[in-house]
Amino acid sequence: MKKFEYQITTHPVETFRQVAFFCTQEGECSLEELPSDQVKVLQAVLNERGQQGWELVDISFGKDGLLAIWKSEAEVTG
Repeated sequence: MKKFEYQITTHPVETFRQVAFFCTQEGECSLEELPSDQVKVLQAVLNERGQQGWELVDISFGKDGLLAIWKSEAEVTG
């Protein structure tokens, strides 16, 4: 049976100054139409973790930045 480990990372809004995501006063956020050059900031974060063997499970934008949940297959010992 496969076993997984999980990590949660946070990335402050300052990291994504070029990425246009908009939040309502209630804190609900969404991505709007993004030029491809702005997407590269987010793409770099995803690719960096992917190169380390982590798979993105979920991503959530908030008024303070981004929260990402990652999983990786755990090594079975013993």
